[in-house]
Amino acid sequence: MAARNTARKRAFQILFEGDQRGADVQTVLGDWIRLSRADTRQPPVSEYTMELVEGYAQHAKRIDELISQYSVGWTLDRMPVVDRNILRLGAYELIWVDATPDAVVLDEMVQLAKEFSTDESPSFVNGLLGRFKDLKSTLRRDEA
Repeated sequence: MAARNTARKRAFQILFEGDQRGADVQTVLGDWIRLSRADTRQPPVSEYTMELVEGYAQHAKRIDELISQYSVGWTLDRMPVVDRNILRLGAYELIWVDATPDAVVLDEMVQLAKEFSTDESPSFVNGLLGRFKDLKSTLRRDEA
């Protein structure tokens, strides 16, 4: 499962970079793939990383709506960039990827928050994604 852990971390980094650059995440993903093919010192981008980034991109509008709707006391644009992108990745995998157990998604996203964000972030990420887990069946719907 270390490969999936690494894939999630890279997907988070791609989402974060896209957010910071104001670039489409699929463009950033393409940049990462090209760089990994051109420079052997760069790690390859795994299939699962690509699936996560592309899946997020497909549901980005709905995911941002959900985060905005259910985060108490935080607007999406005022939320720490790290937390926002961990939540985006976690929401996608939790709601739309049936093959990954919910507990695994929650644990992985909390670990990312512990590694990359503030002391308060792991509980914030766990709380909001836990709410999504509880409401999962009603949250998944096709975007208009």
